[in-house]
Amino acid sequence: MAFPHIELLYSVSGLGVGFLVGLTGVGGGSLMTPILVLLFGIHPATAVGTDLLYAAATKATGTLVHGLKGTIDWQITARLAAGSVPATTITLIVLHRYGMDTPGASRLIQVVLGAALLITSVALVFRPQLAALAAKRDRAPSQGRTLGLTVLTGAVLGVLVSLTSVGAGAIGVTVLLLLYPALPTTRIVGSDIAHAVPLTLLAGAGHWLLGSIDWSMLLSLLVGSLPGIAVGSLLSSRAPDALLRNILAATLTLVGVRLVLA
Repeated sequence: MAFPHIELLYSVSGLGVGFLVGLTGVGGGSLMTPILVLLFGIHPATAVGTDLLYAAATKATGTLVHGLKGTIDWQITARLAAGSVPATTITLIVLHRYGMDTPGASRLIQVVLGAALLITSVALVFRPQLAALAAKRDRAPSQGRTLGLTVLTGAVLGVLVSLTSVGAGAIGVTVLLLLYPALPTTRIVGSDIAHAVPLTLLAGAGHWLLGSIDWSMLLSLLVGSLPGIAVGSLLSSRAPDALLRNILAATLTLVGVRLVLA
């Protein structure tokens, strides 16, 4: 492995994505991976692998903040991990078995990435309505059913994140809002961020073993994104949430369609 160095264009991209992540709370994978694939022409496997370790570093910072604030439900985090860890492991084994450098594998990752972005955009647009609908339910789901669905959600996220680095943010939070309507949104978000750390770290380590990490790109992205996240977080309370969410959803829809049809 060559000694990593800073690439200015990657750092500028990281700054922009970090700012939007801090402003909207949407996971960086939804934005960063498509930028690397479509704008910089990075191989999809390398873009996904590098973005996973990038996400692990940024989510760890978010987990520390939420942990200090006491806004993490560790039981929910453990339930998600019970599904995502084995699903991620199996997905990585399959990727290792069939290879990631073939045109077929590259195309599969690109199509699944596009589909994940489209699902994410829908989750963003309808999250408030879905949360309100869940809160109005007369009878809460049984604990056993909630446990099973949470583990299943973790498993689905494990596959999606391993293949695309997308899904742990907007999709995970939206499903958790439906499963735990009585829980404050801050605890939902904190629990989802905490779960994303082992998920992205495991998936990123797997991609590292598969050779699909660009360390210079990773360092460059982090140099830009960490201050971007800080500034975006400071300004987030002043931003119109609905407008930002809809603009982001429209952007993800266009990118998702572009990836699927490319």
